[in-house]
Amino acid sequence: MAPSATSVAPALAATAAGGVGHGSPADKTAARIQNQDGSPLYPEYMPFYDPLEKVEDLGYFEHFDPGHRADPRLPNLLANATRVVDLSPHVGTEIEGVQLSQLSSAGLDELALMAARRGALVFRNQDFRDIGLARQKSIVRHFGPLHVHGWAPHPVAGSPEHMVIYDHRDDLRVRRSWKGRSPIQWHTDQSPEPQPPGTTFICMLESPPAAGGDTLVSSSVQAYKALSPRFRKRLEGLTAIHSNNDGVTQELKNNGDKAVMRRRELVQEHPVVIVHPVTREKALYVNPVYTKRIVGFDQEESDCILQFLFDHIAKRQDFQCRVRYEPGTVLVWDQRVTNHSQTLDYPAGARRHAFRLTPLANVPIPALVEEDDGECAKDEARVQLGLC
Repeated sequence: MAPSATSVAPALAATAAGGVGHGSPADKTAARIQNQDGSPLYPEYMPFYDPLEKVEDLGYFEHFDPGHRADPRLPNLLANATRVVDLSPHVGTEIEGVQLSQLSSAGLDELALMAARRGALVFRNQDFRDIGLARQKSIVRHFGPLHVHGWAPHPVAGSPEHMVIYDHRDDLRVRRSWKGRSPIQWHTDQSPEPQPPGTTFICMLESPPAAGGDTLVSSSVQAYKALSPRFRKRLEGLTAIHSNNDGVTQELKNNGDKAVMRRRELVQEHPVVIVHPVTREKALYVNPVYTKRIVGFDQEESDCILQFLFDHIAKRQDFQCRVRYEPGTVLVWDQRVTNHSQTLDYPAGARRHAFRLTPLANVPIPALVEEDDGECAKDEARVQLGLC
C-alpha cells in the first residue's frame, strides 16, 4: 500500500495548506516525498539477498510480440491521454492521463508498438506501484516470460521476478559495484540471454530528495542510421559475443560469502545489427557492458570497431533523452531498440528505490546483408551534403 506519513518541502507544504509560500528561494525548492522518520516509503519492496537461492535458465521459447496485434492508430492506449510530448526527436515520449494498470489487452498491445516506435515511454503518477506484486507481474507478462536476475535482489515480500533497484546508506551494493569507475555505463539489460528482453518496466518507488537518479536512453535505431551507409553494410552480417562475466566477477569480489549467484555465467552470440520483429527497423545491437568481441575478427580489429561503436552510442546526444523520475513514475522501454544508463549523480547515502520487471522476447533477428539498398540516396541530409 502507499505510505501515509510523509514529509515534503516547505513550498509544497504551504501549497497544500492553501498558503503562498513567501519564504526564501530555498523554501520554495520542491523536494520529493519521504517518510519523516527516514524509513523507506515501500518497505515491502526492500531488497532481499539469499546466497543459497538458485533458479533454472528458461532456455529457448516461442515468442509472439503483442505489437503485431496493435492498431497503429493507438486508440486504446491513448483514449484517456491528456498530453503526449516527445522528449527528443528520436527517442522518448511522455504520456499524461493514462494509467497503465487500467489498460485493456488491446491497450497493452499498443503500448508494445509505441515503445518499439519511440524506444522509451514515460508515465507519471501511476498507481502501478500500489497494485501488488501479483498484478504487476500479470500486466508485464503480457509482453513475455519474466526474467529472473542472476544476482540482483528481489523484494523481501517475495517474487524473484521483481528486480529491486536500491541505493541507500544502509545498502551500498550498487555503489560498491561501480567503485573506482564511472557509473555511466551504456547497456541493454541481459543481452547475454539467448532471448534478451523486449518491452521492459521500471517503477520508481522513491527518488533521491532533491534531484538525480535519472535514466539516460539512447536510440539504437538512430545509432545505426547515423552511420554512413557503407559502414552500415560492413556491420550487417557480423555477430558478437555477449557475456555477463564482468558482473559475476564484481558480485563475487565485492560481496564474498554473501554474494548471490542464482544462475551460471551467460555467454551468447548475437547479430551486430538486428531487425525489430514488429517495426522491421534495423538497430545496432552492441553495448559497452556486455559485448566482448566480434566473431571472426582478430582481437585488435574487434576492439577498434567496438570501441568506435561504444563511443558512438555514448557521445551522440542527438539521439538520446534523459528520463527524470518522481515517485510513481513508470518507464516502459523496448530494449531491442535502445541502450540506457543509470546516473548515480545524487549524494551518496540518499535513497533511490525502484523495481524492474523484465519480459524476455524473441531471438535477435539478423539484418540481411544487402549490396546496394539505395539507403544513401534516401537520406536527404547526406544527399544535400554530397556524401552519396
